[in-house]
Amino acid sequence: MMDAPSAVLHPYWPRDLLIPTYVANDRSMSEILAFLFSVSGVFLLVTWLITGRKGTTGGLGTWRRLAVCWFAVCGFIHSVIEGWFSLYYDVIPGDQSFLSQLWKEYSKGDSRYVIADNFTVCMETVTAWFWGPFSFWTVYAFLTNRPYRFVLQLIISLGQLYGAVLYFFTEHRDGYAHSELGHPIYFWFYFVFMNTLWIVIPFALIVDAWRQLSAAQTHTDNTKSQKSKRK
Repeated sequence: MMDAPSAVLHPYWPRDLLIPTYVANDRSMSEILAFLFSVSGVFLLVTWLITGRKGTTGGLGTWRRLAVCWFAVCGFIHSVIEGWFSLYYDVIPGDQSFLSQLWKEYSKGDSRYVIADNFTVCMETVTAWFWGPFSFWTVYAFLTNRPYRFVLQLIISLGQLYGAVLYFFTEHRDGYAHSELGHPIYFWFYFVFMNTLWIVIPFALIVDAWRQLSAAQTHTDNTKSQKSKRK
């Protein structure tokens, strides 16, 4: 009598998760993280240098330049990294392309990605195809001093914040079953820290956009009031 085929071994949680097509990465964690942070760093550095050029942006302060750098990095991560997931989520477990290996590495902190969980597929698809291009559009809007730049900042930041809150809340309701709870790298760094950035920074940018748009509306209201008094 032949033995039943054994389940494919994998590093994901829960440990009894079935991923029959899984192939282990041949790239190390350090290679994958070095790629992610170095490319993100290039986007940040180039944007920082561009925003510092005199006469290009109407004089952006340090805080505004950092905000524009954030949107440049978001454009890369949303469009390229998350865009890859939205296109190839169904083959990632067995694929050895570099970006697929990146997602297999990240899935050690949240296995919903390696099993193409319905929520993550929908969320990442919206993020990739809307917030990615919109982030680059926001960079352009600030570099060229467009009047709608803070509207874009508000829309994107609200979308990012909403997605991040749902991301954490859905996993909380699942009892944090898709990661090794308490693991210093996979849980605290991959799952908690890297995603908390998309709560803290968008929230600060929402408050900033609120203030900027409120000030603009106040100015418009005052201008209309003064004109009506002159009549």
